[in-house]
Amino acid sequence: MKKVLVTGSCGLIGSESVRFLIQKGFLVVGIDNDMRKKFFGDEASTRWMRDRLESEFKNHYKHLDIDIRDDKKIEDLFKSNKFDLVIHTAAQPSHDWAAKEPMTDFDINARATLILLENVRNHAPDAVFIFTSTNKVYGDNPNLLPLVELEKRYEIDPKHKYHKGIDESMSLDQTIHSVFGVSKISADIMVQEYGRYFGLKTGVFRGGCLTGPQHSGAQLHGFLAYLVKCILDGKKYIIFGYKGKQVRDNIHAHDLVNMFWHFYENPKKGEIYNAGGGRMSNISILEAIEKIEKISGRKAIIEYNDKARIGDHIWYVSDTSKFQKHYPEWKQQYDIDNILTEMCASHRQ
Repeated sequence: MKKVLVTGSCGLIGSESVRFLIQKGFLVVGIDNDMRKKFFGDEASTRWMRDRLESEFKNHYKHLDIDIRDDKKIEDLFKSNKFDLVIHTAAQPSHDWAAKEPMTDFDINARATLILLENVRNHAPDAVFIFTSTNKVYGDNPNLLPLVELEKRYEIDPKHKYHKGIDESMSLDQTIHSVFGVSKISADIMVQEYGRYFGLKTGVFRGGCLTGPQHSGAQLHGFLAYLVKCILDGKKYIIFGYKGKQVRDNIHAHDLVNMFWHFYENPKKGEIYNAGGGRMSNISILEAIEKIEKISGRKAIIEYNDKARIGDHIWYVSDTSKFQKHYPEWKQQYDIDNILTEMCASHRQ
């Protein structure tokens, strides 16, 4: 039986990976020490997902409550297991939180990724290594695009080369990344280097907004999940800057993990892909509020703060053409309406 290591196994993408790969016949070893609770408080804890995974998949899922920064425990784990695949989703995911503790952020996002790569190189050189990066590696360069303000959203000039979405050619330089963006880009480039320099099978997926009903959303992370939670629970939601017209593309966790699967079946060395909802699944905050209100029958309680978050994107839509060219059998299944309907139903349950 093939074996996979999933870091951040109780988070949104980690837990989706666990389910997906167990269905594919894998034995899953999951690492998650519920750091989301430390980052964002009790409401963001992933303990509930750990309990669910251990209950549902007793014979196929082994949970380890260890810290990915612990060199010794990670090395012992690789020495005692033969992994065919490593999916690295564990991270400090908020650029707001990273500014409060830059050392912790870099330690988790960058150094821990290097620890995992070294152990793959030394103990599992034939394994496929998949890393969940972020569109924040492009910093605020997307904000320099020729954007047009519409009634409920910003849009890009239809004649611009990025109208279909931002591809991997966008520069990473001369920009404000946020402290979080810097730690993630450090890991991003290192994963590429271990593929190109050492010849490992590594893939980098630069996500837009990753979402789905399993997301433990919080104010500082998890835009759609937190917005759904606020509206359905009657809590105040604060919009930060850009009149609420900032646009995000949202990719459902299943669609992203399915990208991982196609890469695993035909891996490359040090490849990068933008991975977001693209033109099929994107929305502004104002549009999202309107749609959730319609689906739920609840009225949102909104407060506006005109100070935008540092490094926040005004408009970001991913172009996934490169991945689709490399893996033409991959098909995106969820649009924004499917996602929001599912999330509202799940929150009610």
